[in-house]
Amino acid sequence: MGSGTGSEPDGGDLSLLSPHMHRAIRETGGYGGGIFLLAPGERVLRLAVVSGIPMDVASPWSRVQLDVPVPLTRAVNEQRLIWQESGRHDRRGPRVSVPLPYSYAVAHAPIVTGSGDDGSGEAGEEGECWGVLMVLWPGSHPSQLPPHEREPLEAGCRRLGPLLRDVTRRRGRAVRLADEPTILERPRTRMPEPAHALAAADFAERLPEGACALELDGRIAFVTERGAALLGVNGAELLGARLWEAVPWLADPTYEDRFRAAVISRQPTSFAARRAAGRWLRFDLHPGDRGLSVRMCPTRAPADEPAEESAGEFAGEPTAPAEAPDPPPEAPTRVGAIYQVMRLAVTLTEAAGVADVVRLVADQLLPAFDAQGLILCVTEGDRLRVVGHRGCPPEIADMLDGTPLASRTSPTAAAMAGGNPTYYGSPDEMRRRYPHIPDVDREVAGRARTGAAAWAFLPLVTSGRVAGCCVVSYDRPHDFTAEERTLLTSLAGVVAQALERARLFDANQRLARRLQKDLLPRDLPSIPGLDVAARYLAATKGMEIGGDFYDVIELDGGAGVTIGDVQGHNVTAAALMGQVRTAVHAAAGTEPSEVLTRTNRLLNDLDPGLFTSCLYIHLDLGRRLATLATAGHPPPLLWLPDGRVGEVEVPPGPVLGVDPRADYPAVEIPLPPGAVLLLFTDGLIERPGVHLDDATAALAGHFARIAEQAGRRMDELAETLLRSHETGQTGSGRGDDIALLLLSPTP
Repeated sequence: MGSGTGSEPDGGDLSLLSPHMHRAIRETGGYGGGIFLLAPGERVLRLAVVSGIPMDVASPWSRVQLDVPVPLTRAVNEQRLIWQESGRHDRRGPRVSVPLPYSYAVAHAPIVTGSGDDGSGEAGEEGECWGVLMVLWPGSHPSQLPPHEREPLEAGCRRLGPLLRDVTRRRGRAVRLADEPTILERPRTRMPEPAHALAAADFAERLPEGACALELDGRIAFVTERGAALLGVNGAELLGARLWEAVPWLADPTYEDRFRAAVISRQPTSFAARRAAGRWLRFDLHPGDRGLSVRMCPTRAPADEPAEESAGEFAGEPTAPAEAPDPPPEAPTRVGAIYQVMRLAVTLTEAAGVADVVRLVADQLLPAFDAQGLILCVTEGDRLRVVGHRGCPPEIADMLDGTPLASRTSPTAAAMAGGNPTYYGSPDEMRRRYPHIPDVDREVAGRARTGAAAWAFLPLVTSGRVAGCCVVSYDRPHDFTAEERTLLTSLAGVVAQALERARLFDANQRLARRLQKDLLPRDLPSIPGLDVAARYLAATKGMEIGGDFYDVIELDGGAGVTIGDVQGHNVTAAALMGQVRTAVHAAAGTEPSEVLTRTNRLLNDLDPGLFTSCLYIHLDLGRRLATLATAGHPPPLLWLPDGRVGEVEVPPGPVLGVDPRADYPAVEIPLPPGAVLLLFTDGLIERPGVHLDDATAALAGHFARIAEQAGRRMDELAETLLRSHETGQTGSGRGDDIALLLLSPTP
């Protein structure tokens, strides 16, 4: 049923989705689409299944961070259908919304289940979001989405949402996603009889012009004898190959771009190409659901090209009937490759760390330039350090890692020393320049296992200095045109800036994590009469550092307990967190209202420009009492031995650092032996599209179920709460740090 790079659906997971996607495409009159699912535990949309578009077009969108403001992610974050036309710039996401340079229309509809148990939530209704259903239309589509197309699209989402929810509940896990999107073909409306298929082939062979059929990825599925003769290639060699790869004189991205334009816009297009010695062919592309029909015939040379022979004179081959006297279409420009470079340039501005830069460069640069290998190096002292690679054996990257910058036998180091890009189109060129180059450098340069190779060494220059090198390699000899060299050189500057920002970001993250780890208590005090457990969980990879904190302070006859969250996600937030903990320590032992009042005055004096929520509790273990005061922090949950769970009603107080004259009233509650207090930061309950009251109620219900199990220790209870939180994030991912404390008086 499927074809392409994606593997077949695992255990029927994705095969459950495909009928609903195809039905939505059919009923809306679209030509293609896809289903994006939220990756478990990540704020990422992943393309699960796709139909009707080539993989090279879909692959840059196979993973999209929810924080990147594009129409696709807006459908999730705003939980509403987002309509987009080609050429319309999305003002809400100016840095990353680079439209494809073709004519098309697309709708992104969120797959949502309602907050109730019946799964009847409609698209746009507040509830749990599982992903996005995307449908594409030709460029001739009206500028608005009419009701008769919108309704079946939203109906498809209403069917998919409960299906995804039920599969997750029944199997205890999210729908399994393959490493690559699964490509599905549109179901055929009819299957021709063998006799009809032969008649169609005979019909094509009798035409005076040449003809061939291309699949959506450009592979040749059928070619007539006349078509093969016009192309100058044996028909058997053409089948299964991409047209611009099998025919040498079509090996120009300009022609591939015209093919892609027809596939995406679903509108006929034409171009002219010169075969040899001034002979020109006209190609007419007619797109459909399964590929393109291509008509070929001799034509005149463009006005600015010398005509060495008259149109149709192909070494004695029969001449096609005369076409209309209009001149052939203008030769296309390399807009496809330029578009890939533009999109990489703007998406790199959103890259958080070095890993993001490596992934984005590999995902978009390699296909744009038809390259197979990539290594990114940076300078570290007097040596090269490999920060990422794609398409080369790991041991090769390991060997290159640590190469001295002064090495005279390394083309990577030599390119960096000179600061100028260097290109080698074959191993012979490399050997002439480096006759004694070690085998490792030849491999790093891009030599494939077949022995053929070509490579480009692009110094990464930023702020007037060489900060690293980007090595792009090919598994076959490659002729670097002047245009390619210009594009690669320009792109190297963009990569250099992005990599420099990413290294600073990663350094800042490491510093903040180290600071946060050092400021959090390594071990909680052992206090007689009190059972305590604490957990801290950093946010999803790619998110910045938060200022969540907790502490337990031993006092005479009891303990002081605090938990809080500093606004912001950076080193400043982590440092302020340490100052808040120090202030609470200094004031501990006084009434909770006084502890927060003193801490608030200190923060206002420091004027850090950040706000802090904080909850402080004084435990009197002898009297079995807890006194609580809050500064804008979520109230704790209390589980009682009789099985009841409730939210402790603490008088609200403003967050710390806003009003130096603020008061923080306190409340006193009994805390019998065996009761459990759960203190937490909002990362434990916040989920996109879910109201905090509903999320807190859900946490309370789960807390009640697991706390009543006899013999459960506090550490086990804390681990279960975190695991349950991760499981519950199937449809949304986690975007904030989590801190939690469990307190239970012992008999």
